[in-house]
Amino acid sequence: MKLIELRLENWRNIAETRISAGPGINMLEGPNGAGKTSVLEAIYLLSHGRSFRTQRGEFLVRQGMSQAVVFGQVESSRGVVHLGMMQGDGRWSARVDGQPAATVISAIGNCAVVCFEPGSHALIAGPSDERRRYLDWGVFHVEPDFPAIARRFRRALKQRNALLRNNATSAELSAWDAELAPAALALNAARLRYFGRLTPVLLERLRVLLPDLGEPVFQYLPGWNTERDLGLALSDSHGTDRQRGHTTRGPHRADWKLSFELAPRREQLSRGQEKLCAIACMLAQAQLYHGDHGEWPVVLLDDLPSELDLAHQRVVVEALTREEAQVFLSSTEVPACLLDVAAPYRSFHVEQGRVSALL
Repeated sequence: MKLIELRLENWRNIAETRISAGPGINMLEGPNGAGKTSVLEAIYLLSHGRSFRTQRGEFLVRQGMSQAVVFGQVESSRGVVHLGMMQGDGRWSARVDGQPAATVISAIGNCAVVCFEPGSHALIAGPSDERRRYLDWGVFHVEPDFPAIARRFRRALKQRNALLRNNATSAELSAWDAELAPAALALNAARLRYFGRLTPVLLERLRVLLPDLGEPVFQYLPGWNTERDLGLALSDSHGTDRQRGHTTRGPHRADWKLSFELAPRREQLSRGQEKLCAIACMLAQAQLYHGDHGEWPVVLLDDLPSELDLAHQRVVVEALTREEAQVFLSSTEVPACLLDVAAPYRSFHVEQGRVSALL
C-alpha cells in the first residue's frame, strides 16, 4: 500500500501543503515544533480516524480556523482511492472518491497505517484501552463483520451502563444482558482468531529484538472468566455493577500482556525494552497485514533516532527496506541509520508549518 499524495488544509500549524510521496522511505526533517509529527498524524488519521496524540479532534484544527481537511490519494492492490477527512464543529466527516462516506469507519477501511512514535511505549506500560485498540485495528482489516459486531456490543454496553447508573431492576438489566452477551462473545471470538494468528509472528520479532530476555510469552485476557457462561456471569454481577455504576465483565475489559523468561513482570522492563516491545508489535502487525493482503501497510516512524539506539534503528530500517514498505520517518536531521542502509529516500524539509521537497 502506498500514499501517493497528501494534502492538508488548516491542520495543526500547517495552513496548506501538498506532499507527493515516494514509494520507499520519505524523510521529514526540520527543527522541533516545525510540524513533522503533524504530517504523520494526518497520515495516521486516514487509517484510524483519529490522531495518535490526542482524542480531541478540535485541537487538530489550525488556530482561528473553523475546519481542517486531510486528503490522501492511496494506492493498494484494490486500486487507487481518494480519501478526505474533515474536522469541523467538533465532528469528523469523510469522503471517498469525492462522495460522502456513510461513516468514518467505512472510509478508513481503504487505508492501512501502522505507527511507532514517542508514546508507543504506552502500548506495553499504559492502560488496557490502547492494547484493545491495537488488537481491534488488526481484526478490523480481516473480519468484514467486525465493525457491525463492535457497534452492536457498544450499543448494548451503553444501555446497560445507563440502567446501572439509574439503579435499574434485575429484570431490566437481564433484558440487556441477553443483548450484550451474544455480541460480547462474537467480539471476543474475532479477537481470539486474530490473536492466535498474530502470536507466532510477534514472538519471532521479540526473539530478534530482545534476545537477552529469554523466551517471550504473549497472553490474551478476555475480560471475564470464560469458563463460565457470560450471560450467567452478567446476571451474577448485577449487585456489584450497580454499586460501581458500570459493567465489570466483558470484552470491554479485555487486555493482553507480554512477559519474558527473564522478565516475567512488566515492571521489570526498562523504558528502552518497552519501546523495543512496541516496535516489535508494530512490525508484527504490519507483517501479518502483508500476509493477509499481499502488501505492507504504510509505516510511520516518528522521531526514531531519539527513541531507539542506532543498532536497533538499522534493524528496523533494513527490515522495512527489504520488504519494500513505504515509510514516513521524521527527525531533526537525517539519521545515521539512513546513511548506513544503502536505500534511496525522498527528503522533505519542514519548518514553521511549511513542507518543502528537497532534491
